[in-house]
Amino acid sequence: MMSDTAAPGAAPLPGDVTAKSMTMTGSRTRSRRFRPSGSLIVMGLYLLFLMLPIYWLLNMSLKTNSEILGAFSLWPRNFTLENYETILTDPSWYMGYVNSIIYVVMNTVLSLAVALPAAYAFSRYSFMGDKHLFFWLLTNRMAPPAVFALPFFQLYSSIGLFDTHIAVALAHTLFNVPLAVWILEGFMRGVPKEIDETAYIDGYSFPTFFVKIFTPLIASGIGVAAFFSFMFSWVELLLSRTLTSVDAKPIAATMTRTVGASGVDWGVLAAAGVLTIVPGALVIYFVRNYIAKGFALGRV
Repeated sequence: MMSDTAAPGAAPLPGDVTAKSMTMTGSRTRSRRFRPSGSLIVMGLYLLFLMLPIYWLLNMSLKTNSEILGAFSLWPRNFTLENYETILTDPSWYMGYVNSIIYVVMNTVLSLAVALPAAYAFSRYSFMGDKHLFFWLLTNRMAPPAVFALPFFQLYSSIGLFDTHIAVALAHTLFNVPLAVWILEGFMRGVPKEIDETAYIDGYSFPTFFVKIFTPLIASGIGVAAFFSFMFSWVELLLSRTLTSVDAKPIAATMTRTVGASGVDWGVLAAAGVLTIVPGALVIYFVRNYIAKGFALGRV
């Protein structure tokens, strides 16, 4: 009867060689699989530094003011929702969010209403000075809001628009229209002109063609332009604070008045910051695919 055990010094059996090679290959595969790459480490560090301020803001919003000013802690020791309750029940706080949403929506609608026909004209027609006019629109976007704060304040005070939502919306529209025209013009150039000609041959009027046929083809561009208009108006502080006082004061201006008799109310201020991030995060979530298409076209 032959033994299955090889003699010392004898050549290994083919089955042993195969099993050993498979074991070594599997171990090398696992080592390569779980070895962190440099790009993965960089991405992890980036996400860590990105999320750290947001986590710390959330951490502060769930603490009392005394705990925030006390010993250092990575999480709330005395969990509380009083800061959020203060914001949601105090009219001086929650009306700041209402005012911000009102003029942000007005600004987005006005910006798109002006930018859509202007972008169509730049993408479909050639006229004397079109390149210079388009360049002027973009350079106007480069001016800081502080340049226009004093003229807007004097003008709106004279005509009775000071401390109104439409005043802030119109001021923000001045900055958003050039960017919206630039974004939409790029998307419109990607639509063949033959579609316009075919619609005219079929008897469509221009308003019907633009709303029912052309607009759905550039829905991605409209989403990108609306996103940037929304975000600029939501985070802008100088013009919105200069042009409002009481009735239309936005949340960004309300957050600067947290100093009381006992000092800065850090907990309420942190809770307001958390709630301010939410609308922007929701908008980014819903238009993320449109923004990706804008990057693909080189217009974002």
